[in-house]
Amino acid sequence: QVQLVESGGGLVQAGGSLRLSCAASGSIVSINAMGWYRQAPGKQRELVATITSGGSTNYGDSVKGRFTISRDNAKNTVYLQMASLKPEDTAVYYCNAARVKLIATLGTYDYWGQGTQVTVSS
Repeated sequence: QVQLVESGGGLVQAGGSLRLSCAASGSIVSINAMGWYRQAPGKQRELVATITSGGSTNYGDSVKGRFTISRDNAKNTVYLQMASLKPEDTAVYYCNAARVKLIATLGTYDYWGQGTQVTVSS
């Protein structure tokens, strides 16, 4: 019913920048929060950043001051601008849409994208 399509991952040198995008499509009425999580090999998935429909943001401690999350509510799209990248930022980055209201459906649902690889070389 809802698809999240991520783009923008890739290989970058330490100190460089990347911009991730995630577009949600489907029978969507509204999306309460959108965000990014990441998972490095052998580690648990962790919060990178989230943003509500009202623009409130939350960042993981390791990315504060370096990453910026933004959102286009009309396009159901969330962006993650990553700067001053470090090798420890290497991970698969997953887009999340939380508390999604669907047309003609009760309740809300959470969805995940398929993930996009970000690799930062030293």
